Amino acid sequence: MVEIINGIQQIGIGVLDVKKVFNWYRKHLNFDVLLFEDEAVASLMTKYTNGKAEKREAYLSLNMIGGGGLEIWQFKNRTPTAAINPVKFGDLGIYAMKIRCNNLIAMHSYLRGLKVSDLSDINQSFCPNFYFTDPFGNRVQMVEDHYVFSTQTTKNGGVLGAVIGVSDMETAMKFYSTMLGYTTVAYDTVETSVENSKSTFRSVIISQERKSVGGFGDLLGPTQLELIQVLDRTPVKIFKNRLWGDLGYIHLCFDISGMSSIREKAKLNGHAFTVDSANSFDMGDAAGHFSYMEDPDGTLIELVETHKVPILKSLGLYLNLKNRNPHKTLPKWLVKSLSLHRVKKDR
Repeated sequence: MVEIINGIQQIGIGVLDVKKVFNWYRKHLNFDVLLFEDEAVASLMTKYTNGKAEKREAYLSLNMIGGGGLEIWQFKNRTPTAAINPVKFGDLGIYAMKIRCNNLIAMHSYLRGLKVSDLSDINQSFCPNFYFTDPFGNRVQMVEDHYVFSTQTTKNGGVLGAVIGVSDMETAMKFYSTMLGYTTVAYDTVETSVENSKSTFRSVIISQERKSVGGFGDLLGPTQLELIQVLDRTPVKIFKNRLWGDLGYIHLCFDISGMSSIREKAKLNGHAFTVDSANSFDMGDAAGHFSYMEDPDGTLIELVETHKVPILKSLGLYLNLKNRNPHKTLPKWLVKSLSLHRVKKDR
């Protein structure tokens, strides 16, 4: 089977309190569709958890306007640790998530009213955007983007992409182009004094051509990655001496079809899977096949081939994707039925 990258399914965030984080993003940024909540042992992730299978609780929440979701992830038997030193723009790993926003001015005003930390001015250059820090210490970039899957009166959609620090731009671009189809360079420049840093950076924004999209591709929508290489200092790894699941952005996850094909390509290109669930995973209400690979700097990329998602669990209604044509997106009315999982009050 030829592989298809349908879009960014979710970005993983390690947190201290999964419910508290979910409630904030539900209330303020409309990630209010709770597709699954699950508590289990992450037995396949021991490569990234010091050889110990850690118990965890995870929520997957969606914003039905369009875009990827949030996998909010909490250790249950250890206290997650923060980065030893403050994360700097250009450090290696996921610095910020990008969220699509159809009204930057209104959203900027709303977040200012919430008194969020480190709210930047709106940058009106290429791809207008601004940054802020959520109440849990995660840097977020709101990006002007008008893609819409489901029309609702909200100022923002779901996850558009991520800002990722890399050590060598050409090597990183080759990885994201070859393995994930980010072949279009939308922006490439050298900048200084970005994000309160006086260093010099090369910033490259890349996107996918999306020639063939299936499954939940219409909901997930187009994506962009912003690769950042600091040019005048040596960056450090954001997760140096920490575990996957500790505080911060732990992975970027793509919804895909054709896992076996991607597995072979990854191996041939020197990016062999480091974790592979082989045949299936079970996340309580959802099921499928997941794998992990690393970008050239060790940033974790998750790949998920979804087999089953709940529609109305109380009636035993599930959506089976295993035998569908991977080149066809799901009917819009069917994907919109995920809204049955909308949560209207705090957990």
